[in-house]
Amino acid sequence: MSDSDPKEERTAEAIVTELLPSALFRVRLEGQQGVHEIVAHLPSTQRTNFVRLRVGDRVRVALSLTDWTRGRVLELLNKS
Repeated sequence: MSDSDPKEERTAEAIVTELLPSALFRVRLEGQQGVHEIVAHLPSTQRTNFVRLRVGDRVRVALSLTDWTRGRVLELLNKS
C-alpha cells in the first residue's frame, strides 16, 4: 500500500470564489507556487451543523493527497 500516513493531510488557506451544486465550492489557493483553483466539499459534520459559505469567505482546506484538484473545507476563518 502507501507509505504515507492516512491521517496526514496538507492544509492551506483559501478564498471561496464560486458556489457549485451539491454542496461543492470552487476555492482559490494563493501560495508560493502561484494561484490554483480546486473544488472543495463540506464534511458531513459541517453539513449537519449548517455552515453557510459565501463567495469571498476565507476557509482552511485539507487537500486530497491523491487528487490535488479536490479538497475538504475544514473551517471558516475570520472575515477580518
